[in-house]
Amino acid sequence: MGSISVDVETLNHILGLVEAFRAFDSDNDGCINVQELGGIMSSLGYNVTEQDVQAMMHKGDGQLLSLPDFIDINTENLQLSGLSALKTAIQALELHQHDVLTGEELRRAVGNLGVELSLDDCQQIVASMDGDGDGAISVDELNLILNCLV
Repeated sequence: MGSISVDVETLNHILGLVEAFRAFDSDNDGCINVQELGGIMSSLGYNVTEQDVQAMMHKGDGQLLSLPDFIDINTENLQLSGLSALKTAIQALELHQHDVLTGEELRRAVGNLGVELSLDDCQQIVASMDGDGDGAISVDELNLILNCLV
């Protein structure tokens, strides 16, 4: 049961990175430039040099860094394999464009894969991913997160 709380913690960390990325992606194109990356890293409390920022930029195309690249850079030392079951469960739901996922539906989905999560854990995961605060995850919110997970 302890590993499940670590997975929720890790997911919350990833979601915090997504929020920071969104806040600094001023033109909402899904990519950030070197100045935006420097701002994000400072806002997250990292004291990075210009050389550090340039090295991170080269994980992308050198000019722009995508959200998945940003997440990869900032999670490379984390154990993300536990999140693969969550990703598999969500993908197995085959949601359509206007569907949403609640904590109860997530619990059923992961349960069908043999993963035991409490309803509280599932509701916490949904709340962490819920960008608009409606108590459910939209397909758009899901796709953004799933593209960043393992």
